[in-house]
Amino acid sequence: MDRQPGLSVRLKLTLSYAGFLMLAGALLLAVVWVFLLRYVPDGPLITLGPFVPNRSDLLRAFAPRAAEVLAFLLAFGLLGGWIIAGRMLAPLTRIADATRMAANGSLSHRIRLEGRRDEFRELADAFDAMLARLEAHVAEQQRFAANASHELRTPLAVTQTLLEVARRDPSRDSAELVERLYAVNARAIGLTEALLLLSRASQRSFAREHVDLSLIAEEATETLLPLAEKQGVAIETSGDMAFAIGSHALLLQLATNLVHNAIVHNLPEQGAVWVTTSAQPNAVLLSVENTGEKLTRQLLATLAEPFQRGTQRVRTDHAGVGLGLAIVKSIAQAHDGTLTLAPRPAGGLRVTVLLPAAPPHPSTALSLRLSPPTA
Repeated sequence: MDRQPGLSVRLKLTLSYAGFLMLAGALLLAVVWVFLLRYVPDGPLITLGPFVPNRSDLLRAFAPRAAEVLAFLLAFGLLGGWIIAGRMLAPLTRIADATRMAANGSLSHRIRLEGRRDEFRELADAFDAMLARLEAHVAEQQRFAANASHELRTPLAVTQTLLEVARRDPSRDSAELVERLYAVNARAIGLTEALLLLSRASQRSFAREHVDLSLIAEEATETLLPLAEKQGVAIETSGDMAFAIGSHALLLQLATNLVHNAIVHNLPEQGAVWVTTSAQPNAVLLSVENTGEKLTRQLLATLAEPFQRGTQRVRTDHAGVGLGLAIVKSIAQAHDGTLTLAPRPAGGLRVTVLLPAAPPHPSTALSLRLSPPTA
């Protein structure tokens, strides 16, 4: 990889180590020099006894040795600093290599840095976790794109077939053709709208407001009540006020999808759906349960995946496009919530959406403060 002109990080660290070592050596020699000066007189002494050196003699003897020591410290500092800097920067080199491989499209590579958990190990582990999430996200997007292309191609292929049949047989009843084309076109429109809604929820591009999940659940239930009556499914709604922060339209779509799935995927006769809301200190819950066949763990694990319809449970022609629970999961995640699927022991499914609880609304808090105390 080409770098801009200038000193490398390893060379800068080497010079820093060597410079620090030279400074420490110079300070040590200065301390020694000051210590020796305390015992040496300034000028020459006239004595009858043995020779006594003065400061000039000491300087001539000390300076060459001090220079040799500093030269040795410089060479030792440069060599040792270069080796130490290389060892210190080796993890960064591995991280940089993994980054370049990821930039070239290889997301399966992992650093897997050994050793104790220090700053470099935490950085490498965080990068490995990011690569794992990116790889899973890319795989999911590729799978989603392939499924979406297949699903969108199906109504177009059916439309083309119907038109070709009509062109070859002009005497064919046009009313039947129009009816079938209308149904196919409605399915294509529904799939397109579901894909747009899923994309909107994933991007979190929506305004946030105080939303009561209990009112959302009632609105969704009232909207789907005719479908429930037609299918012979009884719906029961209960629960307390549960305030969250989010998009009213998206949360209504979430509740509508859950109730719709609960109605469609139910018993052939005398089915039931229970919609409940509850509030906890830091979270609010929306739960939708229904009767139905007993579900396997393998099927349960795929229900929230895009285009997984759970065909073994479908009992009507309202199977949808296979994005119901995928949209619910995406909306829940966009609101920093979670989606949980659990089989009911007697058969059917329990779906729970957990969202962060909204802080007290200013108007609600003001009304509570201004309300007079009761006797």
